[in-house]
Amino acid sequence: MLLQQPLTLGVCLLAFGVVAQAEVIIDTVTVGNPGNAGEQSGAGVGGYGPDRVCGAVGYIYDSGKFEVTAGQYTEFLNAVAATDTYGLYNTEMLSQDVGCKIRRTGSPGSYVYLVDADEDGEEDADWIDRPVNFVSWGDAARFANWMHNGQPTGVQDLSTTEDGSYFLNGTTTNEQLLAVVREPDATWVIPSEDEWYKAAYHKNDGATGNYWDYPTRTNTAPNNGNPEGDTGDSANYDDGDDRTIGPPYHRTAVGFFALSAGPYGTLDQGGNVWEWNEEILYGSSRGNRGGSFSSYIIGLYAAGRFNFEPTFEYYGLGFRLADVSEPEPVLAAFVWGIIIMAILLMMAGTVALL
Repeated sequence: MLLQQPLTLGVCLLAFGVVAQAEVIIDTVTVGNPGNAGEQSGAGVGGYGPDRVCGAVGYIYDSGKFEVTAGQYTEFLNAVAATDTYGLYNTEMLSQDVGCKIRRTGSPGSYVYLVDADEDGEEDADWIDRPVNFVSWGDAARFANWMHNGQPTGVQDLSTTEDGSYFLNGTTTNEQLLAVVREPDATWVIPSEDEWYKAAYHKNDGATGNYWDYPTRTNTAPNNGNPEGDTGDSANYDDGDDRTIGPPYHRTAVGFFALSAGPYGTLDQGGNVWEWNEEILYGSSRGNRGGSFSSYIIGLYAAGRFNFEPTFEYYGLGFRLADVSEPEPVLAAFVWGIIIMAILLMMAGTVALL
């Protein structure tokens, strides 16, 4: 089993069951090269799912460097889920062997949450920096709204989880969640498929259409780190013989494969947990990409487009966020033409004066 070094982000349980809130910090990396071309993805190019050109983004944005962790999600629950109106907590987070070990105590109106695998009332440093799992697309959207709104404390309403980057207002069914769109003033968001794909696979070589096949800056399948550790081309997935790590953790701490960053500096876009994106596939599901600790290499492949119903929650499914609060659009060709013409005219005038 590989050794894990947690980053220690969690929550602290104080006397009398009061939880001290800590600010959730989402580390990000900048995804530049606006106006890059996309590339074909899907079954038609040896992958999975319907074909689509993916990865073209016309603005600069920030991608979450890591997947959202159990510790970060626990801060969210303690802020807005004393009464868990919209089911942000799944009991399988604790009860399942492969769960992220978030424990809920108390009763509706006074629920308290802690990353506590041992039922000892103290946070478990070995768990808090592993990605959260058993979260639906709707859960991820509510977390994004909470981040957009400045991480407020209170009931799940329009000021906390139900409005912000996405207008939810009590939306819970698959049909309702499929109708949700990103708001024009959105800041923290579930990445669009293009945003997710570009951060994972684009070669970061200018506004090009050049892409890697895997999110570890390679066109050959990465190893799963077992037993050799991080070789610079490693990810947490099932290679058919062995998983990267076994019980009780299954998921590596975020950033464990630090030598295997993506082209813009993201980590774990291949393996660990599947990650939600905004895309709607087959008219009934939301997109997810990247594979998980229990999936095979096809999940990490750029051409693979996978999907679940937006209410679905399971052990191999989590998310990361992106920050689009200050998109910087690429200038259109005619604007560049005007700028260049103005410079030429200025230079011509300078020559004439001489």
